[in-house]
Amino acid sequence: MMNVQLKAYKVSRISFNNAVNSTVQLKLNNKVSHNVKYSDKSICEATLKIEVLDKDHPDVLNITVEVKGIFEIKSGVEKEFVHVDTFKELFPLAKALVTTITANAGIKPIIVQNIDIEDQEIYRFDMKAAKDTE
Repeated sequence: MMNVQLKAYKVSRISFNNAVNSTVQLKLNNKVSHNVKYSDKSICEATLKIEVLDKDHPDVLNITVEVKGIFEIKSGVEKEFVHVDTFKELFPLAKALVTTITANAGIKPIIVQNIDIEDQEIYRFDMKAAKDTE
């Protein structure tokens, strides 16, 4: 059960540099960042950014997509759950943009790997125990 409800979103940034030629072998590296700002206890703005770069030649291929969402937060929800749930809502939108941009650019579509946010070190907390207390 989600602790937040997406009210609106917008793509705030798209940056794409494609100087790939047939002699370059790409080794892609993905970076994902996520931040939540609270305006009050029931509303927040989350920003999720995905960057895809070639490890050896970042000037040859790089893509940045940034998506912002406005969320309504259910009463009494802890910030850890808000961060996790806003990530889960925005990540698929940003991921789809990366794939769409690259597919329409005439190169092999780049599909960003899914991320289990609850398994990331910064967000690792006992979700089962927390859900049992609800």
